[in-house]
Amino acid sequence: MATVNVLERGAVTVVDYRCDAGPGDVPFPEAHDSYSLSYVRRGGFAYTSRGRTFELVAGSFVVGHAGDEYMCSHDHHLCGDECLSFHLTPEAAAEVGAGADVWRTGGLSPRPELAVWAERAQAVADGRAEGSLEEIGLLIASRLTALVSGKPAPLGARVSHADRRRAVRAAIEIDADPSRQLALAQMAAGAGLSAFHFLRVFSAVLGVTPHQYLVRSRLRRAAKLLADGDRSVTDIAQESGFADLSNFVRTFHRAAGVSPRAFRRNILQDRAAR
Repeated sequence: MATVNVLERGAVTVVDYRCDAGPGDVPFPEAHDSYSLSYVRRGGFAYTSRGRTFELVAGSFVVGHAGDEYMCSHDHHLCGDECLSFHLTPEAAAEVGAGADVWRTGGLSPRPELAVWAERAQAVADGRAEGSLEEIGLLIASRLTALVSGKPAPLGARVSHADRRRAVRAAIEIDADPSRQLALAQMAAGAGLSAFHFLRVFSAVLGVTPHQYLVRSRLRRAAKLLADGDRSVTDIAQESGFADLSNFVRTFHRAAGVSPRAFRRNILQDRAAR
């Protein structure tokens, strides 16, 4: 089993698991060391826990309860498997609203309402997309809770006047220097809230997640720098907070409909035509 810790931060740890076990490998007991959601992105395996066995294929989820024993076998699967796993702290798991019954769901058949977010997370983990893995992990956990319990996801809950003020202040702080690498847990601590409560409050008040707001703030700064000077696109990407140039170009093009260079060229042409 090959494992890579993609994210170790705050309320959520994200781990990439790659297993090459096959029918000839003897399963052995293991134990979940945290509350977790594991997205099967390739291959498949049988997952047994608390007397139940689930045959899991691409698009399925393993829902792990801290301390529970389990076994994985590959009798019917020849190609091994790959999973992207979100491990939540006990405090985060409780706050999301997922009680013990939800976290002991075991195996979950492919569900598009969860898989689309897991694929988004995979794209972020691979560097193919912009996003916050911590945010996405909490959102998937919230959606899992709603799916299993039949209750609405709590992200749209009402917020107090004090929490509205916290959300606005956080947005102002982001705008003050969007180039900073701000983690969800860091922003939440600054507001005096837990990561999940801060995510819920910020999203309810401003209509976007903290990371979405951060990216939009970076794009605003990049557009201003492109319009005001002749600095290189690489320098502007770095000053705006984008560590990767190709990601900046993709994100800017998706937002503006044109590349950063074309955006600047259009502005220069408009000025020359005046």
